[in-house]
Amino acid sequence: MSWIALSDQIRQVFDPAGIGATAPDVTLDLSPNSLLSRGTLTFEMRLPGDGRPRRLLGYHRDHPWISSLSLQILPTGGIALVITQGRDVFHTVLEHEAVTQAEELRVSYSWDGPARWGRLAIERIRSGHVFLKELSDPKPLLLSDLRVMTLDPLQRQMDRCVRFFAVSTAIEPLGPMPSLSAQVPVLTDQGYRPAARIRRGDLLQSASGDLVPVLHVISREVPSLGSFAPVLLRAPYFGLQRDLVVGAEQCLRTAGSAVEYLFGRSHVRIPATHLVNGVSAIRARVGDTLRYYQFVLPGNEPCIIAGAPFETLFLGRQRRDAGLMQASLLAGAERARLPEHQAPDCPMVDQFEAITLAELRAA
Repeated sequence: MSWIALSDQIRQVFDPAGIGATAPDVTLDLSPNSLLSRGTLTFEMRLPGDGRPRRLLGYHRDHPWISSLSLQILPTGGIALVITQGRDVFHTVLEHEAVTQAEELRVSYSWDGPARWGRLAIERIRSGHVFLKELSDPKPLLLSDLRVMTLDPLQRQMDRCVRFFAVSTAIEPLGPMPSLSAQVPVLTDQGYRPAARIRRGDLLQSASGDLVPVLHVISREVPSLGSFAPVLLRAPYFGLQRDLVVGAEQCLRTAGSAVEYLFGRSHVRIPATHLVNGVSAIRARVGDTLRYYQFVLPGNEPCIIAGAPFETLFLGRQRRDAGLMQASLLAGAERARLPEHQAPDCPMVDQFEAITLAELRAA
């Protein structure tokens, strides 16, 4: 079991057996005093960048005892978390660098009641920067509160800048995320193979034509919302041989005379979400959650998917940060054997530029 609650400004889903589970092994107890002893509350927002304090998420009830949760932006740009259960109050603040910038952020509150451990984290979605703070003796959340907060918009406060929030029964990972759906065809030394069948040690063909080994494969089940929302890229735009479903933040690389003329570079990177225009790409229709995959290659080489070059997992110097490594999907990897990736030498284009390129590159 993992995700049990999803809610955006329009739709709400709560399932104590696990959203999308076909054969649930556990169904959570929803009695009034039942706690989710271990889990994660996560939400995504677009930070307005106006420097004003605002409540991002809020919930309060008075009977049969006081229970409340509040996540707020402070004037300094930090995120404050306050949880009240009866007479007990838990309060913590996490500062970050995006104070006056309009930026997309993911905020996660994770807790492990039996271990008396928790974590508050902020991820800058586009840049990948992570700010985290470990917590001592955090408050587990009541399942009955989570259910009401999810299903009844009238009994919660959710700022318009919040895209969605979700609740998991796991300590959800931080850092670089996978963004290739299971069936996308990845070119290996043995021909095309679905992303879900790529294994460590396989050889992938890079955009330069070289064969490079897969050092690690990561995958994760995520809500199909916000930065995780799937995008259907349509062939034959950008040289695709077939339609593909990828995550909104998955980047493809493109080159050509139009790129050199417009940007003065041989290559540029384009996030899939920037291509959504109803023609070259559309929002994909899937279930409430989906599983993504991605690969760690020695030099962050782009791999070939359905005839076009796509970015692989960028690690930068993440291996130097033991705390972030432990919180990531690569927690089990040997840090000394992970590569360090230099920042890409090709720029990322904005949405207007991406649509312009799509129109120029149409077959």
